[in-house]
Amino acid sequence: MSSAGDSKGSGLGGKYLTFTLGSETYGLEILKVQEIIGIMSVTRVPRTPEYIRGVINLRGKVIPVIELRSKFGMAATPDTERTCIVVVQLHQNGQVMTVGTIVDEVSEVAHLASDQITPPPSFGTGVNTEFILGMGQVADRVLTLLDIDRALSNQDLAEVESAAAHAA
Repeated sequence: MSSAGDSKGSGLGGKYLTFTLGSETYGLEILKVQEIIGIMSVTRVPRTPEYIRGVINLRGKVIPVIELRSKFGMAATPDTERTCIVVVQLHQNGQVMTVGTIVDEVSEVAHLASDQITPPPSFGTGVNTEFILGMGQVADRVLTLLDIDRALSNQDLAEVESAAAHAA
């Protein structure tokens, strides 16, 4: 029990904002969430990756918006009245960046004790699970707990930052 993967799930107890993408339920550390807003018109920025839907004006600040479905390789679906933008604070390389993430539906804030969180499963060297904090177990369902700071690579963040800069 001394591998890095085993220690990843411990000490992660706390509150998580849960949301769905398709039939899967995910969780984000509540302290990373700035706010939740309904889906709104997003301005597309040319020559950006498909997972960057564009930018929005949030109270005078232009912020990039990421489609998590697309980023995770899921099929696109039309927005509904339940589609939301979860505005998060990313921390990477000593910088803080505000980014909107489009999710199918926000569910609830769940409190998970450390013993309800297990390390992410190992799928072998060909599958990157660095962006998964752990797997939360609540009643009969399993939540994939995301490390939003790692869900986007440095290259992704450069693209996101560039999109916001070109739109401003």
